[in-house]
Amino acid sequence: MTLFLTILLVLTSAIMILLVLLHKGRGGGLSDMFGGGVSSSLGGSSVAERNLDRFTVGTGIVWAACVVALGLLYAYNGG
Repeated sequence: MTLFLTILLVLTSAIMILLVLLHKGRGGGLSDMFGGGVSSSLGGSSVAERNLDRFTVGTGIVWAACVVALGLLYAYNGG
């Protein structure tokens, strides 16, 4: 179980890095390379930005659950 959670934690960490870099910041960020700059001129958030937000929050929840679960497993096993 610990091995599975550790692998899941590493995967979600890498995905979180990518998702955060894709978000549009004040300077545009990497999302401009994939067409994010076009939607910013229209005002309001596009469907792609909202979906990116949902994926980021979902991945963050899975990441946090892995951290808590690994902490509990290590504490329970005397790690």
